[in-house]
Amino acid sequence: MILCAGNEETFSFATPVGVGLVEVAIGVTKICLLNPPSFLLFVGSAGSYGEHSLFDIVHSQSASQIENSFFLSDTYTPIDNMISTSADVSRETFVNSSNYITTDSSLGKKYLAHNIGLENMEFFSILSVAKTFGIPVGGIFIVTNYCNATAHEDFLANHKTAMAKLEEYIATHARKWFR
Repeated sequence: MILCAGNEETFSFATPVGVGLVEVAIGVTKICLLNPPSFLLFVGSAGSYGEHSLFDIVHSQSASQIENSFFLSDTYTPIDNMISTSADVSRETFVNSSNYITTDSSLGKKYLAHNIGLENMEFFSILSVAKTFGIPVGGIFIVTNYCNATAHEDFLANHKTAMAKLEEYIATHARKWFR
């Protein structure tokens, strides 16, 4: 089953599950309880901490849920905030999820130092729910912006082109995932 966030990120071939960590956790849990899929593939946009360029398409099976305050030594968490379903985590690009978008580019270097290359609001919830239900999962992301002071403006300026490129990529490559 192919999933997407929703709102302005919808595709004719994907089921929208919500925006942000909470909506997605609820939406994907409902799907898994009512009609468990054999595989989940999330497709959507992502911001880059600097390692990936605009319109790069990145596959991942690994996510984190780290807030920017972690790097400022202002917080701690008792929960496991990194998850991977990849057999080779060393080659993975971790995708960080938060309900907030990073606009301080200096924090990007801190994420990169922890092997976290992208930012997407939903992916951590999708991996968490899939892991709970024992469902194989992955994500395909297209970079729409860098995580910097103009992140939102760049996202808006690049979003339409990025969604078209992602849709074309999925149409071209989906056969190998769903044989």
